[in-house]
Amino acid sequence: MQKSECHGDTQLRNRVTGNYDQRTSSSPQIKHRTTVQRSKSSPSTNSPDSVRKVHPRPSDKLNPKTINPFGEQSRAPSAFAAVYSKGGIPCRLVHGSVKHRLQWDSPPEHLSFDPLLITLAEGLRETKHPYTFVSKEGFRELLLVRGAPEKAVPLLPRLIPVLKAALAHSDDDVFERGLNALVQLSVVVGPSLNDHLKHLLTSLFKRLRDKKFKEPITNALQKLEQHGGSGCLIIIKAKIPTYCSICC
Repeated sequence: MQKSECHGDTQLRNRVTGNYDQRTSSSPQIKHRTTVQRSKSSPSTNSPDSVRKVHPRPSDKLNPKTINPFGEQSRAPSAFAAVYSKGGIPCRLVHGSVKHRLQWDSPPEHLSFDPLLITLAEGLRETKHPYTFVSKEGFRELLLVRGAPEKAVPLLPRLIPVLKAALAHSDDDVFERGLNALVQLSVVVGPSLNDHLKHLLTSLFKRLRDKKFKEPITNALQKLEQHGGSGCLIIIKAKIPTYCSICC
């Protein structure tokens, strides 16, 4: 009778120990399954959704960079944007079906160039619409009015540093706007620009290394020579020895 009880106790202990061993041996498998489930549930960094967030939408290329008047700005507005938002530029943008245009509050020939022309030149460094259009078109139209040379020449010492900043800008569109503005200014002020030209040619010489700007810069230099005369040619050759004169 005692032997049978001892045998039963032994079997009971074996079953209990066996169940414990099974639980112990199965615990790594449970942990492994839990780890696999967590890895499946967590988003992969190489998933299409994460890649899709990095690349811009195709429609972004069709629309210009436009300032959002309802969004919070991460930085303070530029000087031109601040003046424009307060109505300091006496014109407004008129959207057309084919192209945009400016509508002036009063005839441009009645406006003072100081400081309007300088403010518009500062706007050439803007990268968002409508600032980009208003600045470049306003600068161009203001130089076309009657009496523009007499109004623009006294402002050259203050205009040149602003144009220099646009020509030295890393944005290609800003550089192109600065280059066009320089040519427009040379048409109006003529040889009066020669004394200030050396401060601008360094940026043009650096951009000549870029093949896509070689032709527009060469054309701009030729127009500067055309309106600046022989004195302008000497200045250009001193800074850009590879320049070929229009007289060649």
